[in-house]
Amino acid sequence: MKDYEDTIAFLGQWGRFQAIVFFLLCASIVPNGMMTFSSVFLADIPSHHCLIPDVNLTQDWLSVIIPKEVVNGHEELSRCSRYRLDVVRNLSDRGLVPGRDINVTELEQEECLDGWSYSKDIYQSTIVSKFDLVCSDQWKQPFTSTVFLLGVLFGSFVSGQIADRFGRKPVIFATMAFQAIATIVQMFSNSWTMFCILFFITGLGRVSSYVSAFVLGTEILTGKVRIMFSALGVCVSFAVGYMLLPLFAYFLRDWQSLLFGISLPCMAYLPLWWVIPESPRWLLSQGRVAEAEAVVKKAARINKINMPHVVFESYSHHVDEKKTDSTKRHNIIHLLKTSNIRNITLIVCLLWFTLRTGYYGLSLNTSQLHADPYISAFMSATIEIPAYICIWLALRYLKRQLTIIFFLFLGAMSLLLIQLVPESLSWMAVALEMVGKFAVTAGSNFMYVYVAELYPTVLRNTATGACSILSRAGSTTAPFLFQLSE
Repeated sequence: MKDYEDTIAFLGQWGRFQAIVFFLLCASIVPNGMMTFSSVFLADIPSHHCLIPDVNLTQDWLSVIIPKEVVNGHEELSRCSRYRLDVVRNLSDRGLVPGRDINVTELEQEECLDGWSYSKDIYQSTIVSKFDLVCSDQWKQPFTSTVFLLGVLFGSFVSGQIADRFGRKPVIFATMAFQAIATIVQMFSNSWTMFCILFFITGLGRVSSYVSAFVLGTEILTGKVRIMFSALGVCVSFAVGYMLLPLFAYFLRDWQSLLFGISLPCMAYLPLWWVIPESPRWLLSQGRVAEAEAVVKKAARINKINMPHVVFESYSHHVDEKKTDSTKRHNIIHLLKTSNIRNITLIVCLLWFTLRTGYYGLSLNTSQLHADPYISAFMSATIEIPAYICIWLALRYLKRQLTIIFFLFLGAMSLLLIQLVPESLSWMAVALEMVGKFAVTAGSNFMYVYVAELYPTVLRNTATGACSILSRAGSTTAPFLFQLSE
């Protein structure tokens, strides 16, 4: 059979059909950007302190029953303790005045036995206030994001095989529906455990739809359009979804409403089943030549192009299979066999692990910046677009080694300098963090191309997959990165 791209060259690289595929597949990536970082708002920690039940205390004692602590140079109410309620009630009943008759700081403290009171200045509710993920259970708050990323990691193992077995188009729409249903059911979670199980499922669906859409686009589009789709279209669409997240969160201030809002784009995408075609390449690989020809004929009709009566004159599927079987197979062990390949593998894995951990660590930390959480998240998302454009230009004009060194140095120095910024210049700390986010975003995405070029053809796919999965394993530790400060 003639080369596939030569066979369909009469369609051209860009026409109405290609434009439909390009923009609709990019649109399928947008919900991924929203879902990936939804925990920034769903699991943010509102200001809180121990709940004081309705007991007969004087106003003087109500105002001092929560101890004060100095945190980062600022005095604030204790989040996890109060003065013993029975002691305070007894002192109040005796008419004693705190500060005059009693030295309050000498009183015994206790845990928040009656729960917590949460501020509603920013959020009406989050899963933290719903399930009390504070104090002794505070580890559950970052672990919620880790569970989602573990779903993404597990999906990375199975998504490609599922798409190869059932086709790109069915997997995209099935996982879209999967995400929407899981997200809606999440709204009715009655425990943190139930929420996390559904969040894991959502992460699995997220990466499966992303990978399938990416592959479908690269198989249908050709030439420069395919490069534009894979290098810019997919990445920018992800960033657009990320940019929309703080907008949704700003208007939907409680976690259940936000989950419903995030599920809407997935549901709205489902009717496009009748518009987006299956990959002709995949159909040919399955021996479904007639269906592949039908897709190409439809494309020609949409582009208003005359086409030959028979597009795929012959199909040598079994011959290709035989050739593949006779080729020597390579596996992950070959990445460690020779000293040269082994050194490359270890360095690449360390680089990608570090960059991916930094990317998710900074992205998931946006609500903790010295600024409005909605504006901070929007800035963090917006900075990704120039990062992707810089990657595109660097790949065309700059040496690979110098490029990755520059991104690593820029990210390291900007994040290191934050430690030297005084609190009065919080805007400078935010600016340096955005520079760091720019660098790790560019570097982590640059690694896809760099890894593919470093390895020989027989190891390229294995190396890219293995290193990418290891880097995703690094991302699962990112939610705990900023817990080191505590």
